[in-house]
Amino acid sequence: MYEKKIKRLLDFVLSLLALIILSPIMFIIYILVRIKLGKPVIFKQERPGKNEKIFTLYKFRTMTDKRNEEGELLLDQERITKFGKILRNTSLDELPELINIIKGDMSIVGPRPLATKYLPYYNEKEKHRHDVRPGLTGLAQINGRNALNWEQRFEYDLKYIHHISFINDCKIIVKTIKKVLKKEDIITRGTGKNVDFNVYRQQQWDKEKENMY
Repeated sequence: MYEKKIKRLLDFVLSLLALIILSPIMFIIYILVRIKLGKPVIFKQERPGKNEKIFTLYKFRTMTDKRNEEGELLLDQERITKFGKILRNTSLDELPELINIIKGDMSIVGPRPLATKYLPYYNEKEKHRHDVRPGLTGLAQINGRNALNWEQRFEYDLKYIHHISFINDCKIIVKTIKKVLKKEDIITRGTGKNVDFNVYRQQQWDKEKENMY
């Protein structure tokens, strides 16, 4: 009952209220991003949602467009600014995702929406993370966030999907707020355990091939 009917209604109402209440803060962030990082202020990227349906994710921009001599974008850790790190560490860069929740692309709680380039790299079990709407936060985010390896993140995603309830969602939201305030488990994408999933999985496949010979 909760998963099929009540959850979506609560997502819409709570996200709309949050958007109205937080609009002054979002306006200030919008101005600061425009001044410090330039256009576009809103970062847009296609992500797979429920049943792998592609949608456009909205976030505040946190990185510059710095490129190397060949015209290629530099690594994330070289493009992110001090201001951008503040936005990420406080999760303020994700506030525009409230619009995604209102539109029905996302939920407040669910597996985080990842890059579309990862789709060919999931195994059959991992693909089930797309059985529900992706979330602004999720079980993986309160149990290690970016400090987890990919298998651990997906295990938490699947565990959440099999135990969706109002109580569990409330617990996740409360623990998420605590995590954000404490700034725990934050690692820049592309470093340590947080290497891109397609690279991580390809490395696994390459090792398996080596062990075969």
